[in-house]
Amino acid sequence: MSDLNTQLPERLSRPEETGLDPRLLVPLLRLLVDGDPVTIEQLASAAGRTPDQVRHGLAAVPDTEYDGQGRIVGQGLTLRPTPHRFTVAGQELYTWCALDTLVFPAILDRAARVESISPASGERIVVALDHAAGVTRVEPASAVVSLVNPERIASIRSSFCNQVHYFASADDAAEWLAEHPGAQAVPVAEAHRIGIELTRRLLDRLQVTASAADGCDCCC
Repeated sequence: MSDLNTQLPERLSRPEETGLDPRLLVPLLRLLVDGDPVTIEQLASAAGRTPDQVRHGLAAVPDTEYDGQGRIVGQGLTLRPTPHRFTVAGQELYTWCALDTLVFPAILDRAARVESISPASGERIVVALDHAAGVTRVEPASAVVSLVNPERIASIRSSFCNQVHYFASADDAAEWLAEHPGAQAVPVAEAHRIGIELTRRLLDRLQVTASAADGCDCCC
């Protein structure tokens, strides 16, 4: 198995691999956390992009969720139920995968409470996170997170997120792991460390692109 601690944060932060552009993803998450669908125009304003640029950027992530009015309802963080409930300031949201729940509090600068269901046993896992202090509670303490390092991440939800779950313990994950060669289960604290490194890389990329835009002398 490749070194997930270094390879996953690098790969998942690269728009060339995932299609996720931090210039759109970060402002979109900060809009979605309020619990309402986001219009293209709202995201364009928050991201400092044109609506056409936003549409083009979102098209690179075919898993992006929309409602019947064409408003965005999910990209990592979603308004639609999944096994990963993500509650922030009393607002009940969901995420595409277990790793998302460990990444988003730092990006959103907010504390969160996570409730997830093991796909193997159906047991409930509860995790509390502070945006500064990190993981403050894990029940059961034996809980683990499954991670994969797929060959390609062109469709991030199907190729990565759908394989990244909470399990109540390593034993709980054992049968699932046997059916998913190459997957690995790590303690929640280790998954959080990977998530924090991914967060750092995403925010660094956002800062670099923002600085480049500020320094642009373009005439058009």
